Amino acid sequence: MSRFGGPSLWRLTQMRLRELAREPGTLFWIFGFPLLLTLGLGFAFRGASRARPAVGVVAPFPESWAAAIGAAGFPVRRLPEAEARHALATGALALAVFAPPPGAPKDGDADAVRYAFDPMRPGARLVRLEVDRALQRGWGRVDPVAVRDERQSTPGTRYVDFLVPGLIGVNVMQGSLWGVGWAIVNLRVRKLLKRLLATPMRRWQLLTAFMLARLVVVPVETTSLLVFARLVFGVRVAGSIPSLAAVATLGALSFGGLAILVASRAQNVESVTGLINTVMIPMFIASGVFFSNARFPAVLQPLIAVLPLSALNQALRAVVLDGAGLSALGAPCAILVAWGAAGYALGLRAFRWT
Repeated sequence: MSRFGGPSLWRLTQMRLRELAREPGTLFWIFGFPLLLTLGLGFAFRGASRARPAVGVVAPFPESWAAAIGAAGFPVRRLPEAEARHALATGALALAVFAPPPGAPKDGDADAVRYAFDPMRPGARLVRLEVDRALQRGWGRVDPVAVRDERQSTPGTRYVDFLVPGLIGVNVMQGSLWGVGWAIVNLRVRKLLKRLLATPMRRWQLLTAFMLARLVVVPVETTSLLVFARLVFGVRVAGSIPSLAAVATLGALSFGGLAILVASRAQNVESVTGLINTVMIPMFIASGVFFSNARFPAVLQPLIAVLPLSALNQALRAVVLDGAGLSALGAPCAILVAWGAAGYALGLRAFRWT
């Protein structure tokens, strides 16, 4: 047997690839689910940029005011106060406008027009500003300087362009954790690891074979997602394909090392499922898959920045959106290497056959 595994390592890699090909459910989550997620979110947010949210007006409300809001492009719903507040709470309205009651004294707050909205709801503040501008102009306000809006919809500046690298990152993460970690524990549960222990094979060869099999799949799943995004949404890769491939490969190796650590002692699929979800879910939320992680408090930013999925998404977006080369990705690549090396070393040391 050669120093680097020789035929044994190659046979183990073949074994894992054949096992993967016989798992249609796994193939769906690797290839089908990311495409469906891209399709759904891409069309959902593309439609959201065109449709205006509804604005409620609470009676008694002058028709001229409602006409001004409608002319600004917002659907107007005339509702009693109780229904308007319920619609705000459920998200059916972005804003409710209350006119002062007839005969209200002119003492400031009593005769003020009131805007009710949830400032934490995305876009609610913008709706409030646009509705107020439409009403103020209807009441006679004249802007001292003319302005003109330019709406950006060119490739590279849209939400779907931001989304696709994040989906590649999360797909690399979950594919590696499930494809390596869960598969190892599944062999342990089926008593196959115990049989392999009787062969002249070292544990590092087995674990490395799982990671090599994962590297065979990564280019296919990444390419399929990029081609789909290009054909359906016109998403382009500003950087070089080799740089993108190198980043995705490094991400797969990094999460493969973490998967080995997660699976090193797990005795059943229930425990490894819980461990994998414990690793994935915080990064799924905080690492900038669907929205920028800059939305989180400043005190959490240093911790979020060193998460492996944050580093992977940062590197992928730098290549896809900014055209960055590998020389500009030293920091995120170093984070990925550190997580992968630490996970592999600790997992190899803690690994048990049974």
